[in-house]
Amino acid sequence: MMVVSLLSASPKNGAEIMDGIEAITRGWWRPSPGSVYPLLERMEAEGTVRKRGDGRYELTPKANAEIEASFGSIRRSPRTGDDAVSEIENMVSFMEDLARAKPGELGPQAGALKDLAKRISELAGHEGEGQNG
Repeated sequence: MMVVSLLSASPKNGAEIMDGIEAITRGWWRPSPGSVYPLLERMEAEGTVRKRGDGRYELTPKANAEIEASFGSIRRSPRTGDDAVSEIENMVSFMEDLARAKPGELGPQAGALKDLAKRISELAGHEGEGQNG
């Protein structure tokens, strides 16, 4: 998964993948060429990566489809209204967890949160605070 994650960001050669894994693990592990290159060859044979002319590997459309089917979209930002609402729901859940785990952590952001709540309410067709459904 580390290799897939690195390649989802940008094409990389084997040495760059080894460097990336070492960075991800903060120096705790650097895979050997004897593990990275056979893995890349297997992935190429499976059709999940392809080797470009510059020697870097990139994910194929097949890999992206498999990743999306297994883990959801690897998109970095919302593309549709549904995506945006889902992202907002995730962020609200995170803020709720943060408020429970670290009471007072959100105190400095209270004003900004109220402003965002008002803007979202207006987007939903509710002109003002306190209106329901």
